[in-house]
Amino acid sequence: MKTSVIIATHNRPDSLPRLIESLAPELATGSRELIIAENGTPAPMRLALEAPPLKRLHEPRAGKCRIQNRAIAQASGEVLVFLDDDLVVAPGYLDAVEQFFDTRREFAAMKGRILAAEDPETKVGPMAPYLDLPIADHGDEVIEVRGVLGANMAFRADAIKQVGPFDERLGPGACGHEEETEMSQRLRRAGFRIGYAPKALVYHEVDPSRANRERYIRIARERGRCRMLHEKHSAADVILKNAIAITRLRVAQLTRAGILRIAREERRLAIARGMFDGLGG
Repeated sequence: MKTSVIIATHNRPDSLPRLIESLAPELATGSRELIIAENGTPAPMRLALEAPPLKRLHEPRAGKCRIQNRAIAQASGEVLVFLDDDLVVAPGYLDAVEQFFDTRREFAAMKGRILAAEDPETKVGPMAPYLDLPIADHGDEVIEVRGVLGANMAFRADAIKQVGPFDERLGPGACGHEEETEMSQRLRRAGFRIGYAPKALVYHEVDPSRANRERYIRIARERGRCRMLHEKHSAADVILKNAIAITRLRVAQLTRAGILRIAREERRLAIARGMFDGLGG
C-alpha cells in the first residue's frame, strides 16, 4: 500500500518543522511520500536541510482546499493522509493508518485520534473551554463515525476520485470552515463509510492565544455561515435554531452553569446566528 501524506500549511515556520520531524522516522520506511502544500504566502518558507525527501507545492493565493486539491492531483498514494501543520504525530502513526485501511476494508475514510499536547487548563487556566481545539477521542476501539476532522484524516484515493475534490468555497482562506464536514456528507451520500482509528494518534499544540472568547464566537459564527453554503436550511428552520440557542444560553446563565456549559451554548448561538447571516446568500 502506498501512502501520501499531505500537509496544508500557512505561515507556521515553527510548527511545521516539528510535525515533519515527528513524521521523518516513518517516511524512511515503506512506500510513502510527503507533500507540503503551502498557500497564502508570497514565497515558500525555508525548511531545514535535514528534512526528509518531500514534494513541495506553493500557491500565493489563500485557500486550504485549493492547495489540497492540487496535492491530491499530484499524489500517487492509494491512501491520502491529511494533517494540519500545528500538531505532531505519535510514534507509529503511519503504520496505524495503513493497518486501519488494510484491515478495515469497509471504511473509505478515517477520522484519527487527536489529543492536546499539553493539559489545556494548566496552560491557559479557566479560559481553556474557549481554546476550541479540534479534539477527537472516541475511546480505544475502532467505530463507525459520521465524519472526519480536518486536523487528522485520511481517505482511500479511489473514494476521493469518485466523489470529487474538496469544495473550494469552504475552509481556511475561503469562508473559513466546514470543508471536512461537506466532504464527509458527500462520502456518506455516495455509500461510503467512515471509521475512527484510535491508534492513528496526533497531539495538537495548545496555543494560549486561541483562548479568547471573542475569537471563539467569531469562528463559530463563521462556521454557521459556511454551513449555509453547502447545506439547505429554510428561513423557518434557521429562525427556530436561533430561538432555541438563545433560550439554552439564557437558561445556562440563569442557573449559573459552569464556563464549559456557557461556552458550549455561546458556540451554539453563534453558529445559529452565522446561519442567519447566510440566509441572504
